[in-house]
Amino acid sequence: MKKNVLLTGGTGFIGRYLTTMLLEKGYSVSILTRASKKNTDTISYYIWDVSQNSIEEAAVLNADYIIHLAGENIADKKWTEERKAEIIASREQSIQLIVSVLKKHDKKVEAFVSASGVGIYGALNGKQICAEDTPAANDFLGTVCQKWESAADTIGALNIRTVKIRTGLVLGKNDGFLKKLLPVFKFRLGSALGSGKQYMPWIHIDDLCSIYLEAVQNSEMNGAYNAAVEDDTTNLIFSKKLAKIFGYSIWLPNVPAFVLKLVMGEMAAIVLTGRRISSAKIEKTGFKFKYKNLETALRDCLTN
Repeated sequence: MKKNVLLTGGTGFIGRYLTTMLLEKGYSVSILTRASKKNTDTISYYIWDVSQNSIEEAAVLNADYIIHLAGENIADKKWTEERKAEIIASREQSIQLIVSVLKKHDKKVEAFVSASGVGIYGALNGKQICAEDTPAANDFLGTVCQKWESAADTIGALNIRTVKIRTGLVLGKNDGFLKKLLPVFKFRLGSALGSGKQYMPWIHIDDLCSIYLEAVQNSEMNGAYNAAVEDDTTNLIFSKKLAKIFGYSIWLPNVPAFVLKLVMGEMAAIVLTGRRISSAKIEKTGFKFKYKNLETALRDCLTN
């Protein structure tokens, strides 16, 4: 009998890719959604509404593994105090809802794998390479990820293997942050942001989904793992590579930081700051990145 993986956020960018990979590997998939969807031969859909604290409990009860991707998009709207509260609540409350079902029925799944972000290390700019034991930051990005992971740890407290995937910027076809950049770069108007020196830890969607699969299958995996290529990609390097793929060299000056702050407010920290990331821990599990060269990864996303 096929093992069942329950996905939250399964209809999003990462969730769609991951669903395809799981099905190819012989798993059945269940997806928690806010809108009713028709089941297929391989995917079962269940309804939940985190704001109303409601969930079809069968989704959790039928699961062998749970992968938790759900959460408000951190870069979707300006960071007002209300928006910040929504971002945090969407991560904490959704896990609390799952915990309530697990506790109510004394249900044990084989593993709970939760998304997190490299933002836990904060909006840094510098040479430091952040490993999983690097202290979390106290800025907003750091706080969001800390609360996210602390919520996941409540499932670990139920004696369920819990893995937290600290994700960098995800490169994928026709979606994700790359999709937002394409119109500008296609019209040869791309340029670096701010100083351009801020590091941009990235990962190809195929590698990210493979890490999630590894977290499901590898019973030795537990705790936090960085999911980003360990290299020295800065915003300027990234911008130059992207322009090169479209057949030109960057000719416009960097977009001034003050302009981005005017437009984006506090959220400008996402694009104006960054951090270097160690991939040593995930690679020690035996995982091998398919894409470690930025240009190769970009070309795969844009030309296939």
